[in-house]
Amino acid sequence: MNLDDIIIKALDEDIGDGDHTTRSTIPLSAHGKALLLIKEEGILCGLHVAEKIFAHVDQDLIMKTILHDGDSVARGDIAFEVSGRISSILQCERLVLNFMQRLSGIATATARMVKLIEGFDARILDTRKTTPLLRELEKYAVRKGGGLNHRIGLYDMILIKDNHVDYSGGIVKAIDSVQFYLKENGKELKTEIEVRNFSELQQVVDHGGVDRIMLDNFSPPDLKKAVKLINGRFETEASGGINESNIRDYAATGVDFISVGALTHHIESLDMSLKAVKESIL
Repeated sequence: MNLDDIIIKALDEDIGDGDHTTRSTIPLSAHGKALLLIKEEGILCGLHVAEKIFAHVDQDLIMKTILHDGDSVARGDIAFEVSGRISSILQCERLVLNFMQRLSGIATATARMVKLIEGFDARILDTRKTTPLLRELEKYAVRKGGGLNHRIGLYDMILIKDNHVDYSGGIVKAIDSVQFYLKENGKELKTEIEVRNFSELQQVVDHGGVDRIMLDNFSPPDLKKAVKLINGRFETEASGGINESNIRDYAATGVDFISVGALTHHIESLDMSLKAVKESIL
């Protein structure tokens, strides 16, 4: 489902058989303007979504952007203005805010994480812990916050996780099965494997056949030992239990990537509102 389809369904969910409050209080001929007001510091994201929402509801609405996705914002900033039929603006209001507040919240959380590890080579990754059908948008927000995207879905990268290892009969069997599958199907996909302890790590290091090793729930001291053991032979990724209070400790281990699921599944939306400019043209 693409963004246009999502917007159409979201509008249908909200409007139903009509915005009866607006119909009963605002003349259909009334025109006016509204401003998107930022109410706290953060990173702005989702302007292109707002633009599409306005266009779907009323192609005569005019949105003038003042700021851009990825911009740092502060309380009192104006991100855009929209003008046209007041009834159309009001129908768009909540959906525009729902998208922009969430996407800006993700971008803001990512930017905080990125800033916390300044001075180290590690890069911040997102995960697949995203809102169903909104993955593309949420991963876009991560990029606008300065992070990188991990795999988009199950189709664009091999990630052998603990359940794959256990179901397939162990580390070596899982890796060999992947290599056979890729060759048989003519696919060239990057391969990553998750390890839970030093025993599994040693098996991967000895056997090879992967591009990246995900070190799951390793403490910073153990992660540092693991990175030293790997010694650049594979990319390294830290995962599990990583948050703002400890991410710098993980970055200091020399790991290449740090994946943080909370970027998309445990964030606070950025506070903003769509405020009417009172002068209107009837």
